[in-house]
Amino acid sequence: MLQDYTLHTHTIGFDGRDSAQTVIERARDLGFKTVGISNHFIVNPIIKNTKMYPYSVKGGYSNIYSSSFDEVLARFVPHYHELEILREQNPDMKILRGMEVDFFSDIKWLNGFEMALKILKPDYIIGSAHFIKYNRTLLNTHDWKNADTETQDKLLKIYWTNVKHAAESGLFTWLAHIDLPKKVGLGIDDKWENCESRAVLAAAKTNTAIEINTSFYRDYLYEPYPSNRILKMMAQNNVATLLSDDAHEIKNIGRHFDEASQLIKQFNLKRLVR
Repeated sequence: MLQDYTLHTHTIGFDGRDSAQTVIERARDLGFKTVGISNHFIVNPIIKNTKMYPYSVKGGYSNIYSSSFDEVLARFVPHYHELEILREQNPDMKILRGMEVDFFSDIKWLNGFEMALKILKPDYIIGSAHFIKYNRTLLNTHDWKNADTETQDKLLKIYWTNVKHAAESGLFTWLAHIDLPKKVGLGIDDKWENCESRAVLAAAKTNTAIEINTSFYRDYLYEPYPSNRILKMMAQNNVATLLSDDAHEIKNIGRHFDEASQLIKQFNLKRLVR
């Protein structure tokens, strides 16, 4: 096994299907020595006005969206307390308290986030960008699919600028699914190489790792996040990496780690997060 840990997992109470204890048990059965729980930490005053929010309510995972930092703390404080108890009940496993944070590039968000970190003291922080600001609203990646080509290009430029700023912030242990727009078939063209390169260079300068997220192996594009193009950039700039399954249910823990391990060897990615 290339790494003996899995750190990108989601649980009940947020948008996962299984309890933290069940995730720990499954990770143990698969031979992992360390498991981290990294539920979504998404805070924005207008987040519940987005097109995605009604779907999250219908799907039963509206708890991942918070309009204020007080609201998200009310969810994370007891969640972290539960993980502390599970540490005591599972002494053979190293259990870490993480979070997957949507980055917003404004001073009010930054101040609120830094306040929350002082209270929660997470073991690690995953940076992501499921939403971007556009025309005074927030758009989820899924919202881009039906936009016209010109608008899609504008949204992709905003997205990559946001990822670059997230890397420059130095706030995150690593960045998640860095080329997320390919989930809806966008940003795959070579013309986005310069935008991707700027984000990767920013990560290199701040020593922010970039995960190989194995949740995007699809029949029509059999690869993880990020693409081979980005993996090559990561190797050239000595960016650290790790395997992440982004598991929202226990059957996905450790999925495709064998295939992704081969990519680490293929692209000679020498720095692995330990």
